[in-house]
Amino acid sequence: MSYVALSGLSAAQLDLNTTSNNIANANTYGFKESRAEFGDVYSNSLFTHAKTTPGQGVQAAQVAQQFHEGSSIYTNNPMDLRIGGTGFFAVAKDRLAPTSNEMTRNGAFHLNKDNYMVTANDEYLLGYQVDKDTGDVLSYEPSAINIPKEFGKPKQTANIEVGVNLPAGAELKDPALFDYSDPETYNRSTSSTIYDSMGQSYKLTTYYMKDQTQPNTWQTYYTVTDSAGEKPLNITGGDATTATGHVGHTMKFNNDGTLASLNNGQNIVSDPLGTGANPIELNGADINQTLSFGLNDATQFAAPFELTKFDEDGATTGFLTKVDIDEQGSVLGTYSNGENITLGRVALVRVANEQGLDKKGGTQWDSTQASGAKVWGESNKGSFGTISSGTLEQSNIDMTQELVDLISAQRNFQANSRSLEVHNQTQQNILQIR
Repeated sequence: MSYVALSGLSAAQLDLNTTSNNIANANTYGFKESRAEFGDVYSNSLFTHAKTTPGQGVQAAQVAQQFHEGSSIYTNNPMDLRIGGTGFFAVAKDRLAPTSNEMTRNGAFHLNKDNYMVTANDEYLLGYQVDKDTGDVLSYEPSAINIPKEFGKPKQTANIEVGVNLPAGAELKDPALFDYSDPETYNRSTSSTIYDSMGQSYKLTTYYMKDQTQPNTWQTYYTVTDSAGEKPLNITGGDATTATGHVGHTMKFNNDGTLASLNNGQNIVSDPLGTGANPIELNGADINQTLSFGLNDATQFAAPFELTKFDEDGATTGFLTKVDIDEQGSVLGTYSNGENITLGRVALVRVANEQGLDKKGGTQWDSTQASGAKVWGESNKGSFGTISSGTLEQSNIDMTQELVDLISAQRNFQANSRSLEVHNQTQQNILQIR
């Protein structure tokens, strides 16, 4: 009888420990509750009768984890990830050895000093390399996800395409009096940023003036501003010439407001920035750069001045300004040069039998023969769940149920203690018989 009571005490203690561990981890992200499972001990032999054998107590069968989903908590961190459905994140202690990895549902990630996505224990989140243009996965060989602080080499501006409506009823101006420093000598102006081959930025200003000497005609002039100030940009082959020698485009319009001709048919031509009397300079060196400026989409309608199109190439080196992760697990980096790049895709893994996983602590598991091999995949494909950004999965603990289980385990412990006390009292009574 004492052995039966002792096994009951041991089982009740295991149940208490399991329930206490669940309660302690109620606020642990990605934690899965455990459940102590028991079986009875029944011993039979040639010298006992099965119908009259009371049993030999209880034994612990296993402490099984329950992998149903926890509730969501919403955060303002785009690197906080949650898997809705089946799957685990894969993390590795060594980014150079991604094949040695473990599984977790805790999606609280951040960037380390080298801009890798890591867990709170500095384990690397694994993902797949993608084509930066199409976003398609290039290889399903997992590797640590890195988000570069900078992206892109400087690219000089070579082409600019502008669409603009110039008001048909605009005030007429004298081209001979044009002066970019005097707003009274032109009708409107627009500005944009252009880049040289080293990524240095300049302000390109376009001035629009309705010509009083020719009907349905507008003159367009340009300046470039560097550290030394604003300077004229003269158009090679241009025909809009001012008294000061400033050369630009001439635009003639039909009576219906459509463009009739532009610079005698020569639309996209210009002088190098580093030639002429006012060279644009960078660190004391002339820049030899040619801009192509297109105005084929210009119109002259009875409507206000409006910029309807503006496309230009060229860029400077971009610095990381924002990170987003979509429901496919694609990691999107936004950079200060306007580039939006797909930098990788978060990998997901699953196993056939989650109950067979080996618990590693830190809300992490590893595959075993009982669980089956890891199956790799992507978010929202096949049987894998969907990744949500800015969301974390809380523990799947039901605190009310845990408190009820705690009371039940405590009562079981007390009952087995009482059983042991009764057994001890019985033996004492027997020893006292004379």
